[in-house]
Amino acid sequence: MMATTEYLLSVRHDYDQPAPPAEEMQRAYAQVDAFNARLRERGAWVFAGGLCPPETATVVSVKDGEVMTTDGPFAESREHLGGFWVLRAADLDEALDWARQASEACLNPVEVRPFQAE
Repeated sequence: MMATTEYLLSVRHDYDQPAPPAEEMQRAYAQVDAFNARLRERGAWVFAGGLCPPETATVVSVKDGEVMTTDGPFAESREHLGGFWVLRAADLDEALDWARQASEACLNPVEVRPFQAE
């Protein structure tokens, strides 16, 4: 069996931009469904998920044993993680090809990162 690495394909979403028209969103949902089916067919699928907007986030931090929780995202940024895929690929080139397809499907930029070896 060929060795594979797991990669995180993270969707960057600019939450400051207005939401696309409903028909464009429906097209993106259909494209993502088709992309997910290709991942499964090729045995690359591990799991995926879309995320709620950043204002639903809670940040938890511990310093000197004291736990602090903060509403909303910690990073001041226009772009936040909007969703992700975890997939298996033989190498970075294959992962980048999947990311190209993911970006086309979801209509947003996609960042690729390998997981650290166990």
